[in-house]
Amino acid sequence: MPEQQAQAQAQAQEAPKPPAPIPTEKLRFALPPEHKSVADERTYRKQRLAAALRLFGRFGFEEGVAGHITARDPEFTDHFWVNPFGMSFKHITVSDLILVNHQGQVVEGRHHVNQAAFAIHSQIHRARPEVVAAAHSHSTYGRALSTLGELLEPITQDVCAFYEDHALFDDYTGVVVDEEEGRRIATALGPHKAVILRNHGLLTVGDSVDAAAWWFITMERSCQVQLAAKAAGKPVRISPANAKHTHDQLGNDLAAWINYQPLYQQIIRSEPELLD
Repeated sequence: MPEQQAQAQAQAQEAPKPPAPIPTEKLRFALPPEHKSVADERTYRKQRLAAALRLFGRFGFEEGVAGHITARDPEFTDHFWVNPFGMSFKHITVSDLILVNHQGQVVEGRHHVNQAAFAIHSQIHRARPEVVAAAHSHSTYGRALSTLGELLEPITQDVCAFYEDHALFDDYTGVVVDEEEGRRIATALGPHKAVILRNHGLLTVGDSVDAAAWWFITMERSCQVQLAAKAAGKPVRISPANAKHTHDQLGNDLAAWINYQPLYQQIIRSEPELLD
């Protein structure tokens, strides 16, 4: 018995100590960067814009020449960068982007601007000075839900990011090519992060390209879930109090930026030429 106790004590003494916890301040956690100059911020926004357009192409969000994402220029704040008219999302690089002024004139680049992009986005950027980026495309499920003339319902955790934070533009008058129609859309959007354009599709905004792109991607998926759930039966709605609480947790632009980073990492690793 004494011999067994001695062996047990020896084994206990030889047992390895568990690893010590790493201090939280030494762990990596990505946050939006601070820029040292306007030039650095412009380059950053253009890179994120080209990457977002590539992702939209990868997800099948383009329909012919329809669809556009804009990023406000950090210096000339009434100008915005946008994808060229008629160029596939899947091929766009940073050097392809064009800069458009408040009159819809191209001031940098050698391609035309989509007139619908100017008519809609110029009014969004004018009405919402805190908005850096806006995204609109003719995605499949966004278009499908838009035909119903209804809002997203709080039926999943993810869609609660839009709870009482998106609107419906309950009209359709044809292709948007004039600024007055753009103003009406901006008015319908109001202070929210997104608007469903009836018989047309989705539009989202954010304080970064990453946020605007993430809101569009997750909104499109939420449209898909709602359509599928209603086709299968009667979805159980999350209570207003819990939907509001979840919105407070998930519905801010910082949360959107963080959620978007894995997608950004995927696209620049698989298609690094987009940064050219």
